[in-house]
Amino acid sequence: MSANILYVDDEPHNLSAFMATFRRMYKVFTAESAEEGKKILETEDIQVIISDQRMPKTTGVEFLASILAVHPDPIRMILTGYTDIDAVIDAINKGEVYRYIQKPWILEDLKINIDKAIEIYNLRKENKELTEKLLIANKQLEFIARQSLLS
Repeated sequence: MSANILYVDDEPHNLSAFMATFRRMYKVFTAESAEEGKKILETEDIQVIISDQRMPKTTGVEFLASILAVHPDPIRMILTGYTDIDAVIDAINKGEVYRYIQKPWILEDLKINIDKAIEIYNLRKENKELTEKLLIANKQLEFIARQSLLS
């Protein structure tokens, strides 16, 4: 179940630990800031984005909310060492966050959440493709019906 994962965190040791832990399971991209994360999103097909909440300049929720219009498809998660109910609510409402995970993360829990996020991403993509095929088929049927009525 290989997928492209983007992890954004301002602490380099967190990025290193994440990369060391998950690099054999997924293709992992890391960024030390929201700006770096946005640059990676411009060039890579990312399925899951995990962002630290408390970063200088831009919070994780602000970062995830800022990319929604251009990158609506990746499944988004917040990883944080702080429990802030307002941040949780913002994450859900503004950043459309799938999961809010506490640091330090537990390997099995985080892996399960990433795998579920990948599954949701794939199901949404498949649903979108099937919907597009259905719309095309519907247009073709309408055209055939009109042709039958005209002849």
